[in-house]
Amino acid sequence: MPITTYWSISPLSLRLSAVLHGGALTGLALWPELWWWFGSAVVINHVLLFIAVLYPRSAILGQNLTRLPSTAISRREIGLTFDDGPDPEITPRILDILDQYNAKASFFCVASRAAIYPEVVRDIIRRGHSVENHSLQHSNYFAFLGWRACKKEIHAAQQILSAITGTAPQFFRAPMGFRSPMLDAVLADQGIVYVSWTRRGFDTVSRNPNRILARLLKKLRSGDILLLHDGIHWPKNRSPDMTLQVLPELLQQLHREDYHVVSLPMAMSMLSDRVVEENTSTSITAEYGM
Repeated sequence: MPITTYWSISPLSLRLSAVLHGGALTGLALWPELWWWFGSAVVINHVLLFIAVLYPRSAILGQNLTRLPSTAISRREIGLTFDDGPDPEITPRILDILDQYNAKASFFCVASRAAIYPEVVRDIIRRGHSVENHSLQHSNYFAFLGWRACKKEIHAAQQILSAITGTAPQFFRAPMGFRSPMLDAVLADQGIVYVSWTRRGFDTVSRNPNRILARLLKKLRSGDILLLHDGIHWPKNRSPDMTLQVLPELLQQLHREDYHVVSLPMAMSMLSDRVVEENTSTSITAEYGM
């Protein structure tokens, strides 16, 4: 079911920022002797926007899906997601583990890597999972891209992934979760929903599988979106093999607690034509149609 997002007006933070910049320019023209105060206000504004960039689960810079909708919660569903793949060694092994537990997931693929390993990406689809957009290059500077560069990055990734799978990704997650203030408008133009997570395991950083598992299971509840990795871009010389160690125990625990592990499109599949979901960190409006 295709998803169409609505972005009729920029997030409140960007509207306030635009008003502040306009007011500062006007004030500077009228009272040039107060330049320091106007300049300070603009600098503070940019600092606050930068801080917002560093909070991946925040909705300050636009809509942000951090949990599954109420229908998925009632079905005791958990959204499982993987970032930074595909990897020709790790991804197939993850797919095998998911098959063992009849679990489904969403793979946020880096399109440049997908172009190198298209058969791995097609295998994700063949096994009943979804492939989503995780940018073209996974740039460390993605959060600082302007509107044009951001649009080019996402659109190119969308084209590559669509050509490989035959299905356009419906969701996007920014590299490392750091999003550009321009991102919300770009995603709405592409008809893509932004997703972060409820909790993540830090499996590319931690070398302790018990700690990774504990992070994912702590205060777990229906509707949570979990983040692991099937590829790695940072830090260097690390491997996502921790995911392979953690995933079986995670799926066993979820099965014991009668949770259903699903991909994001599966979690959205029974929503009505228009749904507004709100929680403490997100507000998203979306329309679902055939």
